[in-house]
Amino acid sequence: MAHDVSAPDLHRGRFAFNPAAIIVVCAIGLVFLGLTILFSATISFRGGPYSYLTKQIIGVAMAATAAFVVSRMDLEYARRHVWVVGGVAIFGLFLVLIPHIGIEVKGSRRWLGLGPLRLQVSELSKVAMVFCLAHYLALNQTRIGHWKFGFALPIGIVVAFAALVAKEPDLGTAALIFAVGVLMIFLAGGSWRYIVPIVIVAMAVLTVVVILIPNRLQRFTAYLDVEANRQSGTYQLWQSLLAFAVGGKDGVGLGQGRQQMSFLPEAHTDFIFAVIGEELGMVFTLGVVGVFTIIFIAGFMHLRRAPNMFQYLLVSGAILMICLQAIINLGVVTGVFPTKGMSLPFISAGLSNLLLMGVLIGIILNTQRTWSRTGLGSGRRSMEELS
Repeated sequence: MAHDVSAPDLHRGRFAFNPAAIIVVCAIGLVFLGLTILFSATISFRGGPYSYLTKQIIGVAMAATAAFVVSRMDLEYARRHVWVVGGVAIFGLFLVLIPHIGIEVKGSRRWLGLGPLRLQVSELSKVAMVFCLAHYLALNQTRIGHWKFGFALPIGIVVAFAALVAKEPDLGTAALIFAVGVLMIFLAGGSWRYIVPIVIVAMAVLTVVVILIPNRLQRFTAYLDVEANRQSGTYQLWQSLLAFAVGGKDGVGLGQGRQQMSFLPEAHTDFIFAVIGEELGMVFTLGVVGVFTIIFIAGFMHLRRAPNMFQYLLVSGAILMICLQAIINLGVVTGVFPTKGMSLPFISAGLSNLLLMGVLIGIILNTQRTWSRTGLGSGRRSMEELS
């Protein structure tokens, strides 16, 4: 595909708005906020806050390294080995289900032990699914309207990853993978007449699963009346809502929160947003929402510069994975969605999710570097040109 980029276009491109840089700045800001709140949220923990903070700083360093490595790699070379990446992820998802190999925590097998570290394999599967699906959809762009090649096979890729993650069980991450996959198919030009029925079927399957698994049904019915079940099924959510109420507009002050005294379970991971609300107040919580909104908008502005469908879909998947995960976490912590463990991107404690975010940011940086270098960063391309 040839592009006629004039000298004035290139000159303007040097000073043009840089969406990728905005995304990176937002990510760095969220990471620093996360380190600050993590220190406060773990003050009362055994071992003290420095132990958790040190682990998180190591995780940030590893994520930054991952972002740098991915930003420098040849995406087209990596694309030629896409099914190896997918195969490794699928193998890891099978491996984690095997007793005595997968590490079980609270009834779920989601981790593999790597020496002193624990890797959550489902995080790797998020990247692998996006990578495999972007490759397949780009390869079959001319057949995207076909039932088999444009829908059945790509949705099969998505379901393969989502089903294995759901088996751990981790229904939240499985739903996230499925949602991102379906949206990628839509962005590639997939037909609504195929997409809408499969979404309805997926919702029906999820409903049946919730009904058939007693503890999940109990959790959902408790969610329908949070206050009445605040001492049992919705204790965590109730404490989260109390944190926001106590924090009000200005917050009680950093390190002064009640929830860091172990009233709120998982205050440093899945529910760290509630600690932000209590200690820093509504202004900071709205600020966090605003930053994720900026990441979403900047991400799709960045997509206008994509030189081909593969890279368009790859970056789309990265942005959707970050933002939908944030939406689910914020929705759970504020009571919009039933309680489900999911990290807040860039902020929650945890090595696996930090590494995932590092890889996703690396993909965005990679495309910014290569698109600018080849002179493809100064113009908007239509879907026809991307094909």
